[in-house]
Amino acid sequence: MSELGMIAIAAAIATFEGALTTISQGRVAEKAVESVCKNPEAESKIRTTMILGCGLAETCAIYGMLVSFLIIFFLGGKI
Repeated sequence: MSELGMIAIAAAIATFEGALTTISQGRVAEKAVESVCKNPEAESKIRTTMILGCGLAETCAIYGMLVSFLIIFFLGGKI
């Protein structure tokens, strides 16, 4: 396999992290809605924790995208 093909595969793997993050954020929202249905009094605490957790997960996805850009433009440009 060529070096350019390996770079493309590495960038695809780094980008795939964004898809996994989206799935996990959906699961977090599902569980938060379920928790609010079971305990409506704790809605504000649950919402705050959910938003904080989704924000941290989104940061992880942005880092994955940054890594894929670095792989493509810095390693890909040297070939």
